[in-house]
Amino acid sequence: MRKKTVLTGIKPTGIPHIGNYVGAIKPALAFLENDEFERMFFIADYHAITAINDRKLFNDLCYEIAATWLACGLDPEKVLFYRQSDIPETFELSWLLSCLTAKGLMNRAHAYKASVDKNRENNAGDLDAGINMGLYNYPILMAADILIFHTDIVPVGSDQVQHVEIARDLAQRFNHIYGKTYKLTLPRHMIQEESMCIPGLDGRKMSKSYGNVIPLFDTQKKLRKAVFRIKTDSTPPDAPKDPAKSDLFDIYCAFATPEQIESMKTQYAEGISWADAKQQLFDILDDLLAEPREKYFELMSDKKGIDDLLLAGAAKARPKAQELIRGVRDAIGQGWIK
Repeated sequence: MRKKTVLTGIKPTGIPHIGNYVGAIKPALAFLENDEFERMFFIADYHAITAINDRKLFNDLCYEIAATWLACGLDPEKVLFYRQSDIPETFELSWLLSCLTAKGLMNRAHAYKASVDKNRENNAGDLDAGINMGLYNYPILMAADILIFHTDIVPVGSDQVQHVEIARDLAQRFNHIYGKTYKLTLPRHMIQEESMCIPGLDGRKMSKSYGNVIPLFDTQKKLRKAVFRIKTDSTPPDAPKDPAKSDLFDIYCAFATPEQIESMKTQYAEGISWADAKQQLFDILDDLLAEPREKYFELMSDKKGIDDLLLAGAAKARPKAQELIRGVRDAIGQGWIK
């Protein structure tokens, strides 16, 4: 009996920030420690070019995402860690799946519908304005990412469930037509527990699109500067403050120990200056990130080393993809292609 395969992918579309760490990186790494499963993790680089056409930016982000996860504790000895683009069989499977996909299914995909709705709100003459086929076909490529390795489980947030359901639908469609010769594994989603969502510098959700983030790996000086930009009110330094109404306190709670949190609550009640509260947050973040930050910069100074790790992961993963493609080719009547 083979181990069940768990697959996690991340798209390199922005510099990782502390919100990513709390909401995605930390919980994913905790799950990946479970050795009951065969764990696969990939950089979804070709998904990113639906939105990024700057060559240097695209290249930099791919390395930054890989270095971030490695620095935070992703162990390539325990997980198959690879780059999507190093598994060319994925793109062959994507085309084969697209030939089985009803256009109406893609019309109902969330990302496409959201883009159409935005054009409608802006009174665009063409509801498809600015929408490329990469975005439209995005769910099919994601289905190929999942199905190429006979993935059993895909941990996702609630907003990503549809993608796994589409992958399952396409696998069922393939099996209905070709299942007497070869079958694809039907994946299922696993909803990750709602991770903490921390506010950004301006009080809104921390997001690259809002420009209100605290980068995960920056110099110590820049980290402190970002922390001190967190928006606070005009309450006098020695006046009591309500932690329930403080974004600064919410961010602090995401990284502090229970004892530190209780201490901060007491200081809020007794009156603490915002500068002192920010300094304490900076101290916690700096202490937490000091070691991974050093490793991150070390990795980024040796991009060939990152390439070697990802290529080694692909070399282990690719035979599985090749085996599946051989089965799929045989099923559709192209078994002579080796």
